[in-house]
Amino acid sequence: MKKYIVHFFAIILLYSCGSVSKHITISNPINFDRSNEMVEIKTSELRIKNSNVILKNETNEEIPYQLIYNKNNKPESIIFQATVKASNSVVYTLIKGNPAPVKPKTYGRQIPERKDDFAWENDLAAYRMYGPALANENPSNGVDIWLKRTSELVVDKRYNDELKNGKSYHIDHGDGLDCYKVGHTLGAGGIAPFSNNKLWVGNFYNSFKIHENGPLRTVFSLTYNNVKIKNEEYKQIITITTDAGSMLNKAVVTYEGLNKPIKLAGGIFLHDGKGVIAENPSNGYIAYAENATSDAGLSSGRNYIGVSVPNKSVSTGKDNEHLLILSDYTPGEAFTYYFGGGWSKWGYPTDKDWFDAMENFSLKLKQPLMITIK
Repeated sequence: MKKYIVHFFAIILLYSCGSVSKHITISNPINFDRSNEMVEIKTSELRIKNSNVILKNETNEEIPYQLIYNKNNKPESIIFQATVKASNSVVYTLIKGNPAPVKPKTYGRQIPERKDDFAWENDLAAYRMYGPALANENPSNGVDIWLKRTSELVVDKRYNDELKNGKSYHIDHGDGLDCYKVGHTLGAGGIAPFSNNKLWVGNFYNSFKIHENGPLRTVFSLTYNNVKIKNEEYKQIITITTDAGSMLNKAVVTYEGLNKPIKLAGGIFLHDGKGVIAENPSNGYIAYAENATSDAGLSSGRNYIGVSVPNKSVSTGKDNEHLLILSDYTPGEAFTYYFGGGWSKWGYPTDKDWFDAMENFSLKLKQPLMITIK
């Protein structure tokens, strides 16, 4: 009898210590592999209340994750990167325990020491948009891209090297460079109203707010107080999400003060126009490839840009400087699109590799990974 009593209390102890695991099955409905793709699950579905859990894959390796918190500072969802073979599924297991520290793969901050740039990055590329200290230099609301060939975070290092050590980030010192010129354009995937056959490129952001800052996801908002369309002005708020492992950033755009529908255009600055264009309106994206050249005049491979607009009827076209993807915007709408870039020296050896990746990205948006919890 004592033997059974001991076993009974052991079972109670097992359950009270939280050893019962949650099994998360991730299924890939597409016929190509998906690597390091971010998955997000509501904590309510997993009954997670804090970070005292460990996530493991099918080979019992611990998988890094990040908890996303709501306005009341309570965990709302968990995110992690999943790798699933074509038309296949994998199982991740969540158990009680103390997780290992997670190495940051995303990061963003305002750079007041460089005229209020807002810069951010993931393990694939870095970006920046222009702030109020540039007001007298005719900035735009376009996007600048910094090419990377390292998964390490480089934003702070490059600004420090440039501003304090005189080591220009326009030259590749081993981990990449800034060789992309923006000027008063949309650069590498900015967005602007398109009215009367004119692209109304904006200027600097007026304020910013950081919502999440790594280790696997960084989210921030930029507010533009003076967006012009003809003789009228509106407010634009763009909330940008960069995830570890994602080739494009997610952007959610809203306009305040509008009382009628308008066209919005996501744009890619074509520079000298000698690059290669790929566009697929039916799958909702445009893409571009061009030579990357440092300020020292050295060839630095090929530079890639892409813009994707999911779940919308779109058209594509050009103005004098841009490749554009256009779609309708309704007042009050939260408009979602994706933008970003890559490099032939970091993940995309040829133009075709980048264009194929853009095609696959659009298909992933249409057919997200499927999640089952047991």
